[in-house]
Amino acid sequence: MRILAVIPARGGSKRFPGKNITPLKGKPLIAYSIEYAKESRLIEHIYVSTDSKEISAVSEQFGAEVMPRSVDLAGDFVPTADVLKDVALKLLQNGVDFDAFVLLQPTNPLRPKGLLNEAIQIMETGKYDSLVAVTRCYKKLGKIIDNMFVPWNYTFGQRSQDMEPLYYENGLLYIIGKGLLLQGRIFGDTMYPLVVEHPFGEVDIDTKEDMAYAEYMMTVYGE
Repeated sequence: MRILAVIPARGGSKRFPGKNITPLKGKPLIAYSIEYAKESRLIEHIYVSTDSKEISAVSEQFGAEVMPRSVDLAGDFVPTADVLKDVALKLLQNGVDFDAFVLLQPTNPLRPKGLLNEAIQIMETGKYDSLVAVTRCYKKLGKIIDNMFVPWNYTFGQRSQDMEPLYYENGLLYIIGKGLLLQGRIFGDTMYPLVVEHPFGEVDIDTKEDMAYAEYMMTVYGE
């Protein structure tokens, strides 16, 4: 399979301006995703889709190729699938063929070593059209109904380890086949859920406080 890495990184974050190039332990946030992709011999090329000159400059500095993103694909409510389709069409129009994209979000700077190669090998050997990294959720969730808390995924007094297993998208990585990309989709009918049992699955940068937590996790796990 010919696998390309795509990192979508727009410049208009309102909650955390400049987030994608904010230093994390002295290195721009987006650099971690670029370098993670570069570590895998199974990735042929790395592209960053962005509307920002600053992000473009940093991305090129760390070895990625920039795919300029139009203004209409850089809004707050534009689905990531639309951005990936745009990259896919531009590559095909320029004669660059591929079998799948690995989607690496810059807001997930910490990923277990070997996870990317494991995910690609699953896609290569199985009959899957997509893959998503997930983490088990042990939180006791509920709803508030008529001003009362009503358990949703457990019963009062139940131990968390005895609850029915539920999982959430941790954002660490996705793999999407070309057919899905051209349909503007990320999740296919034969999607493989890759379970990640590592605390890095809990790190997702939305705020400056998240950056502090990521730095703490890097210290604890020696990254």
